[in-house]
Amino acid sequence: MSQVSLVVMGAGESSRFRQGLSIKKQWLRLGETPLWKHVALHLSKQACFDQVIITASPKEVKYMQKQVDFEVIEGGGTRQESLQNALASVKTPWVLVSDVARFDVPSEVISRVIGRLGEAECVAPAIGVSDTVSYQGEYLSRSEVKLIQTPQLSHVESLLLAFRQGDFTDESSAIAKSGGRVLLVEGSERLKKLTHPHELTLLQGFEPPFGGCYGGSGFDVHAFMEGEGLRLAGVDIPAPVAFKAHSDGDVAIHALIDALLGAAGAGDIGEWFPDSDLAYKGVDSTLLLQEVIKFIRGIGFELINADLTIMAQAPKLSPYKEAMERRLGEVMEVSRQRISVKATTTESLGFVGRKEGVAVSAQVVLKLLDWTKHACFNR
Repeated sequence: MSQVSLVVMGAGESSRFRQGLSIKKQWLRLGETPLWKHVALHLSKQACFDQVIITASPKEVKYMQKQVDFEVIEGGGTRQESLQNALASVKTPWVLVSDVARFDVPSEVISRVIGRLGEAECVAPAIGVSDTVSYQGEYLSRSEVKLIQTPQLSHVESLLLAFRQGDFTDESSAIAKSGGRVLLVEGSERLKKLTHPHELTLLQGFEPPFGGCYGGSGFDVHAFMEGEGLRLAGVDIPAPVAFKAHSDGDVAIHALIDALLGAAGAGDIGEWFPDSDLAYKGVDSTLLLQEVIKFIRGIGFELINADLTIMAQAPKLSPYKEAMERRLGEVMEVSRQRISVKATTTESLGFVGRKEGVAVSAQVVLKLLDWTKHACFNR
C-alpha cells in the first residue's frame, strides 16, 4: 500500500474566471475531456497513489462520479473546507493536493515533491521572482521572495491540526502557521494558475474542444383537474382546468428540462427536483429551468436549439406559441430563433383526445463551448 493519496481540488465556483464566461474553468474541454479529469488522470499516472479523490461542487458530484472511477467528494464553501471534506476519506499518512487551475503539472515537479517525503510536514514547489518587489512601501530582496505553487505534499495529521488555526489558501501556509516545517523544492513556470479569462492563452497547444453535437429528448404528461387556467412554457393560458401536479405543472418546461439533462448526460428532472421534496411544492417551473440552464452552461455546454411539440386537444394553443417561444428564450437567455414551439391535437384519440390532459415532447441540441474562439484566447 502506498503512503500517499492524491486529492484534486475541483469544487470551486470559478467566480473570477466566470466574470467573462459562463463556464467554470474545471469544465473547459480538451477534446471531450473536462480539465478536472485531465488533471486527475495525468497526476494519477505519475506515482503509485493509494487513493485518488476529487472534490466537486454539490450539484456536480454525481455527474463527475459518472465520468471517472476515482472517488468524488462533495466540496465546501472554501478551498479549505473542500480539502477537509476530502481528508476525512484519506486513509494514508500523506496526501498530495493539487488544484485544477494548475492543469499542466510537469512530471519532474511531482517527482521532486514526492521524493522528499518524510523530510518535512509539507513539501511544496516554488519559483523565484525576477521583478523588483515592494510590500507596503518597503522594498524586499527578491532573492528572498518565493511564489508557492501546487501540488503540495502534506502529513495528514499535521495538516488537520494546522487547519484549526484558521482559514488558509494552501497547505504550506497552514502548516507554517502552526509551527510545522515546510520544505520548498524547485517548481515550474508551467504551473501558472488559470484564474481569469485572459489566461486562456495558457491552453495554447492543448487539444481544442470536440466540435460535434449532443442531442437529448424529453417527454412529460400532466392530467387536468378543475381549476382556473394552465401554465405552459412559462405562459399563463385561460382555461376551466389546471394541471394536477406537485409543482405548477408546466409540462412543457418539464419535458424541456429532461431533454437538456439528457443531452448533457446529467440525469432527469425527477432526480433533480423530486416530487417528494416540499421545496418544490407549487414551484414556478421557470425557476427550475433557470437552475438547469445555469448548470448546463457551467459544465461547458451551449444550447444550439430546442424544439417542443405540445399535444393538446384543448385548450387551443396556436395563439400562444409565439409568447411561449419568447418566454423560453428569456428564461434560457437565448434568441427566440433557437426555440421552436409547435402545437397539435391527437385527432380526438387517447387521453389527450379525450381532453384529460396534455403531453409534450421536447428535443434539444447542445454543443461544447469552444474556448479557442473566445476573444481572450485570440488576443
